[in-house]
Amino acid sequence: MTLPDFELRRPETLAEALDLLHELNGEAAFYMGGTELLLAMKYGLAHASVLVHGKRLGELQVIEDDEDSLALGAGLTHLALESNPIVREVLPSLAGVEATLANLRVRAAGTLGGNLCFAEPHSDPATLLIALGAQVELASRSGTRRLPVEDFVLGPLQTALAPGEIMTAVRVPRPPAGARVAFERIRLRERPVANVAVLLSAEEARVVVGAVGPRPIRVTDAENLLLSRPDGIEEACAVVAAAVDPYADWEGSVEYKRHLASVVTGRALRRVAA
Repeated sequence: MTLPDFELRRPETLAEALDLLHELNGEAAFYMGGTELLLAMKYGLAHASVLVHGKRLGELQVIEDDEDSLALGAGLTHLALESNPIVREVLPSLAGVEATLANLRVRAAGTLGGNLCFAEPHSDPATLLIALGAQVELASRSGTRRLPVEDFVLGPLQTALAPGEIMTAVRVPRPPAGARVAFERIRLRERPVANVAVLLSAEEARVVVGAVGPRPIRVTDAENLLLSRPDGIEEACAVVAAAVDPYADWEGSVEYKRHLASVVTGRALRRVAA
């Protein structure tokens, strides 16, 4: 199969890119690395007569560090994030996920923003970012807004990105002092079939499960259990298995995916406990 014909535009600034998307009124798609969009277009899953290429937008490829959070440019590649010394120091769990994402070709071309905007259910970053309490920053000609990652990813290939908007950054809070973070997954052919991210501190618990259903979800019943009983690992695993909403596909049945979610949750919680 071949790519359909399209016009390629290369804006030099974010403002120029936003103007293009506004003028083309739904006929254009914005992209950075293209590792997922171009493949989707090739197989007829996405359509656009104009592609707006954002690799020249330096505004989307910076990291801003303040006392409370890191703002990671949405145009940063996975390879850039995994090797960045600030990310490795402040968010080692994210650096670790980025360093093992898919394969080297994808990490060198694909971007964090592109990964989130494509909303592929079998993906790792969104699960961890939800556990870390991250927000996405979205820009349009009318202004900017922020959304928690858990409210941005709506379902398979579905997000809250509005027409004419571009994700500019992912803002990740610094984990609370004393917080422990763990990320575990089971992969098949470079794709996760189950992943779990856990953040535990004295005041907060976050348990997020992804890749088994249409979108990553927080399991609040498991979080509440762990806050009252940090050693209740087996009970938390059972709660997760009951709470997830898996669908059957070529990777496994509903029952099998519930089992995977429980197993991976146990691994993450035991890492945190250790």
